[in-house]
Amino acid sequence: MERYEVVIIGGGPAGLTAGIYVARSRLQAVLLEAAFPGGNAALTDQIDNYPGFPFGVSGPELADRFRQQAERFGLKIKMAEAKRVTVEGDLKKIETDQGSFLADVVIIAAGVRRRELEAPGERELVGKGVSYCATCDGPFFENRTVAVVGGGDSAVEEALYLAGLADKVYLIHRRDTLRANRMAQEKLFANKKIELKLNRVVEALEGQKSLKALQLRDAVTGNLERLEVDGVFVSIGMKPAADFLGNLVELRDGYILTDENMRTSVPGVLASGDIRYKEYRQIATAVGDGAIAGMEAVRLVEKLRG
Repeated sequence: MERYEVVIIGGGPAGLTAGIYVARSRLQAVLLEAAFPGGNAALTDQIDNYPGFPFGVSGPELADRFRQQAERFGLKIKMAEAKRVTVEGDLKKIETDQGSFLADVVIIAAGVRRRELEAPGERELVGKGVSYCATCDGPFFENRTVAVVGGGDSAVEEALYLAGLADKVYLIHRRDTLRANRMAQEKLFANKKIELKLNRVVEALEGQKSLKALQLRDAVTGNLERLEVDGVFVSIGMKPAADFLGNLVELRDGYILTDENMRTSVPGVLASGDIRYKEYRQIATAVGDGAIAGMEAVRLVEKLRG
């Protein structure tokens, strides 16, 4: 079992920023990431609202810069998925699919994950036409017909990205207006490849070996419609990736409650980024959380050292 002063769970902007701070302070630290460094930011095609990039930056590039900076200061990054966190005296035990780790301080920065439609046929067709990441799987649908489900910024951005690959893109939203920012909507309305399907709810997904069609219900009239597509990209919001914590820390709506210094209800357990209960979830706010969590972790370890 490996022993560290600080273990960071999650390699998105919050986790990597926390890692920069603890590594610069020469703490014995490791960051555990289940998928790939960068988190959801690495799945974003274009980021225009992160300071320091006047002409925008791609998500993968920004995420890689975070990683490089953290590793430059000596942060260890290991691919491991946290399964359980428990408190053993003054230590915290993190059980993963790659073994267990002990830490004086844990920073939970596991972020959020995409919500599912929870419609018949969805889970059976994941990887067979159903996706939750356009930048990951979009190239598989070049010159084909796809749909995006959702009405927020992420859904509109994914529809615009897919319009550069597919022949036809349907944007399906359960209400009559979109929630995305005005600039994104203007780009959407100007793109002739994209057709809106408003007031529509996905009732079921058809297909055996691959997705063939979506069954849509008109939310106003109740009428059913069959929409033939080769792929569907689900972008209907996020949910906290906190299942592995059980009842360890205090939650609200599934998100971790913290104070302004990122301290949870359990001493020595901090949380930062999108997994926190808060109003705004942006890369910039995640970085701020990560910086505070990193500095607080340094303070706690130095206090333990005496």
